[in-house]
Amino acid sequence: MEYLSAFGRHISDFIGQKQALGYKYQSEQGILKRFDLFCKERYPEETALNREIMLDWASSRPHEHPATLQGRVTPVQEFAKYTARLELPSFILPPKMLPQIPRYLPHIYSGEELKKIFEQTDKCHYCAEVPYRHYVMPVFFRLLYSCGLRLSEARLLKVSDVDLESGIITIKNAKLGKHRQIPVSPQMLDIMKIYYQNVHLFSKPDDWFFPGGYRGSVMRTDSLEKNFRRFLWNARISHSGRSKIPGQTGGPRIHDLRHTFSVNCLRKWVLDEKDLRAYMPVLQAYLGHVSYSDTAYYLHLTADLFPNIVEKVQYALGDIIPKVGDYVEAD
Repeated sequence: MEYLSAFGRHISDFIGQKQALGYKYQSEQGILKRFDLFCKERYPEETALNREIMLDWASSRPHEHPATLQGRVTPVQEFAKYTARLELPSFILPPKMLPQIPRYLPHIYSGEELKKIFEQTDKCHYCAEVPYRHYVMPVFFRLLYSCGLRLSEARLLKVSDVDLESGIITIKNAKLGKHRQIPVSPQMLDIMKIYYQNVHLFSKPDDWFFPGGYRGSVMRTDSLEKNFRRFLWNARISHSGRSKIPGQTGGPRIHDLRHTFSVNCLRKWVLDEKDLRAYMPVLQAYLGHVSYSDTAYYLHLTADLFPNIVEKVQYALGDIIPKVGDYVEAD
C-alpha cells in the first residue's frame, strides 16, 4: 500500500513492525491509509505530527458513533507513540481526550434460549444459492457454543483443520497469528461426523469446512449475522439491534455464544468443586486468550449471574473477580 503524506514512510514502517510482532493489523492499516490521505490533503506542508493534526483527526464527525471514533483514533494514537519513540516531534493525545466507551455487557443465553436457537437452526431449509446451508447452520452454531470459538475461527476452518479421528480442531491464525488445538466433545464430534458425510465426501483438504455459496466460497460474516437474527426472531428471543445510545450495544449477538460457553464452563467447575487455580489456565488456552486477565473477566460474569457461587470463587482464588468494565473482546 502506498502512502503519500510526509508521514508515509513512518506509517509503512510502523505497520511492518506491528505485523512482524504477530498482529494482523489489517483494519488498522486501512485507517492509517485514511489518516495519510487526511494529512496530505489538509496538512501537506507539515512534517511533524503536531497538536493541530492530532486534535483535528480526533474530532468527532457528524453522527459518528463513539465506538467508531475510538476505532478511528486508536491506531493513529499508537502511530504517534511510535514516532515519539523515534524521537520525532509528536503530539500524543492525553487519555482524557480519547473517547471513553462503556464496555459491552454480553448476553448470557439461558439453557432454554440455546435449545430454541438450535431448534431453529435445525429447521433451516435447502437454498439453491447456498446449497449446503441446511447442513451448515445447525452444526456451525452448535460448534461456536460447544467450543467457545470466535466467529472468524469457525468461519475460516478448512477441511484439513478438522480431525474427526482424534476429535481435534486446529485453529490457525487466530488473534496475534496464534495457532491452537482444541478437543471437541463426543456429542459434538458425532454431529460433525454426520455433517462430514453429507458435505465433504469429495472435498479437498484446502476446502472450507463450512462452505458458503454454490462454488464453496467462504461464508460471509454479514450472511451469518442475518441468519442468526432470523433464528433469534423465530425463537422469540428479542434482538434490539445496534443501540443508538452512545456507548451501548444492542444484542444478543453471535459472539455471546462464546461468552455463554465460558460462563457455563466456569459455573460447572465451581459447582463440581474443581481447583480453579488449575483449571483457569486450561480455559485460557482453550479460548486462545493471550493474558490471564482476559479469562478472569468471566469470573465476574459468572459471579454476577450466579451470586450463590461467589463465596466459592473467592475462597478458591481470593478476591480477584474483576470489575465489569475491565475487559471486552470482539470477534
